[in-house]
Amino acid sequence: MRYILKVKSHRRDGKEGGLMLKEFKEFAMRGNVIDMAVGIIIGAAFGTIVNSIVADVIMPPIGLLLGNVDFSNLFILLKQGAKAPGPYESLAAAKAAGAVTMNIGLFINTVISFVIVAFAIFLLIKSINTLKRKQEAPPAVPTTKDCPYCLVSIPIKATRCPHCTSELKAA
Repeated sequence: MRYILKVKSHRRDGKEGGLMLKEFKEFAMRGNVIDMAVGIIIGAAFGTIVNSIVADVIMPPIGLLLGNVDFSNLFILLKQGAKAPGPYESLAAAKAAGAVTMNIGLFINTVISFVIVAFAIFLLIKSINTLKRKQEAPPAVPTTKDCPYCLVSIPIKATRCPHCTSELKAA
């Protein structure tokens, strides 16, 4: 036995709505919804690449320049852990001991990742806007002019006004 779920519409005209699955399929197969889903997936993948670039490529040389600082382990101890007293050699050791920390290094990494993603989005939108400007057509060349005597619109190449029969200078 096959069951089909029918849902009554809350429309004012009292007409019954279509099948819920059919309506959902129509909604999900719209171009905008699919484009948005693809954009979210690509954005998530791009985010992991940027995080890797920041954590593995950008931050190690900066940490080396600042005197061998490992930004992923840069933290402020707010409260010592119940399992083991401080000092802690790494953020992982502090978390394992149950310590309360303010993770300054991870915050710096996140800010740098955000700046990189924001800059990449800026470049993308800038290139899209440039393409849109190139696609816009130049304004059309005028094909008519106004008669200086009666102000009726006439062809630009006209030498006499058909309305008032005034003689016009050639264009």
